[in-house]
Amino acid sequence: MSTTRTERRVLNADGEWENIASFRVLWLAKIVYSSRFELFIASVIAINALFLAILTMPDISPATRETAIIIDNIAMGIYVAELLVRILSYGKKPLHFFRQGWNVFDFIVVGLAPLAAGQTVILRLLRLLRLLRIFRFLPEVRILFASIVKSIPPLFSMSVLIGLLLFLYGMAGTYLFGTALSESWGHIGRSLKSLFILLTLENFPVYLDEAMAISPFAIPFFLSYVFFVVFTILNVLIGIVLNAMDEARAEARSQTDKNAALTELSALVDVISADGKITAEELARLRSDIERLRKA
Repeated sequence: MSTTRTERRVLNADGEWENIASFRVLWLAKIVYSSRFELFIASVIAINALFLAILTMPDISPATRETAIIIDNIAMGIYVAELLVRILSYGKKPLHFFRQGWNVFDFIVVGLAPLAAGQTVILRLLRLLRLLRIFRFLPEVRILFASIVKSIPPLFSMSVLIGLLLFLYGMAGTYLFGTALSESWGHIGRSLKSLFILLTLENFPVYLDEAMAISPFAIPFFLSYVFFVVFTILNVLIGIVLNAMDEARAEARSQTDKNAALTELSALVDVISADGKITAEELARLRSDIERLRKA
């Protein structure tokens, strides 16, 4: 029993123990989760990115272009082989492969390539999307991605507030400056365009000088817009993302601690059950560790 349990765990590239389900093909799963395999795939993605960039250069020689295309095709073949190995590692339940988001993303990006063979633009976009697969091998990027997902609900609420404020300022700008400055403030669409540009404070002195020549309300209009919309609200948006990132890091740290605790608990079970007997002290220690893990 001890040996079987130990063999069903694999140390992945992140240094964490991955429990392998009983229905999976163990030797294939060990290949998929090995550091060498993931480093090889990440290297292929990086080399593929380099030669895709070379293909965008207008003055490369025909031989260089042909080499870049060949390498891109080889990379595509490696991606397909990797995908097949990962699916086959799920043994009798290949559909379990699609329970992870990155697996679905990989399947869509790699699987759609043959269907887009006659559509150059779509094929190029799929090639670029393949490069995003390197995020799987970067833990910090995964945390960043998780923080972005977490920040979507509060960001949506803030977006509604920003949209309302932009509409109010856009209408005010149209009434104040629209008659004389029709190119920038002639109607609500042009006003919103100007306000979007001003979110980056680009050409702010130009907009301000033009408006000051038209209306005495230009200074309070622009200053209030900068302080209330550009500085305050956008900083709040940044704060939301940073807070979500802290939560994502805390969850990742908690998950790592739980994995370590599970590994320790599994090792303890192996030791206790090695002689086929469990004493009262060993049972009490085991219960204590399980309770500690449950409270974590």
